[in-house]
Amino acid sequence: MKVAGLGFKKDVTLASLREALLAAGGSDGLAAVATISDKADAEPLKQLARECGVPIRAVPTEMLAGIATPTQSQLITEKFGTGSVAEAAALAAAGPRARLIATRAVSRDRTATAAIAEGDGP
Repeated sequence: MKVAGLGFKKDVTLASLREALLAAGGSDGLAAVATISDKADAEPLKQLARECGVPIRAVPTEMLAGIATPTQSQLITEKFGTGSVAEAAALAAAGPRARLIATRAVSRDRTATAAIAEGDGP
């Protein structure tokens, strides 16, 4: 199962989410998109999921804490307990033995990040 994890600011646009996902490798073969649960209802994310024809997996904040990620942001670590929301959400949603196949990619306007993980599913 291939899952794209997405991290984004509240003012993100569909275009920025699309750009970050494309930079991470695109939507081919995705089974789901994932993000932190308090952002799972964001309209641009819903639009992206519809475009890709996949469900949104909401990952609880406490599940992200402690997930080791290759990319490290001090701000994100302080806020969420992991180095990258996109990478951690992808790993959490792809299953217990998931591995990243694309590390965090950032949109040009820096409002969206995406990473892709592959695993056995939840």
